[in-house]
Amino acid sequence: MSGSLFVVTAPSGAGKTTLVHALLNINPHINLSVSYTTRQPRAGEVNGKDYHFVSRAQFLEMAARGEFLESAEVYGNLYGTSQTWITQEIAKGNDILLEIDWQGAAQVRKLFPECLSIFILPPSLEVLEQRLTGRGKDNAEVIAKRLAAAHEDVSHVAEFDYVIINDNLNEALRELNAVVLAARLRGSRQLARHQQLINQLQKPEN
Repeated sequence: MSGSLFVVTAPSGAGKTTLVHALLNINPHINLSVSYTTRQPRAGEVNGKDYHFVSRAQFLEMAARGEFLESAEVYGNLYGTSQTWITQEIAKGNDILLEIDWQGAAQVRKLFPECLSIFILPPSLEVLEQRLTGRGKDNAEVIAKRLAAAHEDVSHVAEFDYVIINDNLNEALRELNAVVLAARLRGSRQLARHQQLINQLQKPEN
């Protein structure tokens, strides 16, 4: 029985990371893929938990060996997902979630066309700007770049299987979890998971 691969994408500031962490807290059956990145850790981030922080030289060596399922450069920093780890986890029947940009999502769909992709949108451009400014992690120049990039990000929303508007966190969380739960109940997975029960129920009575 193979697991499901979920790809979650959003423009910076849409609340994707908060939403994903909330999902992991309420759904123990899904695991987050920890990406590799060349950017510096932010305050409170832990190596191996939030990201695998590596040097640019290390990252390029890994890419040359074909270790990444997808990789991209965002705001001058490189990000990549371990293909070996993803493949092994799915083969074990584990559900995996990737929190990546639309470019990475496009790469993943080519290798895992059965993956389920989800795009998170902010309720408005004004709210997006407020969230980027309010978190106090970036200077004005970086915020301006992120807002400009948001237009490009959202232009790819039609490529995704599901779209969730993150206006109210609890409502958005319920919707995201519903997608995950529905995937676990697909016929092929239930047949593999409960074959003994199904065989028993199919036996005619004596």
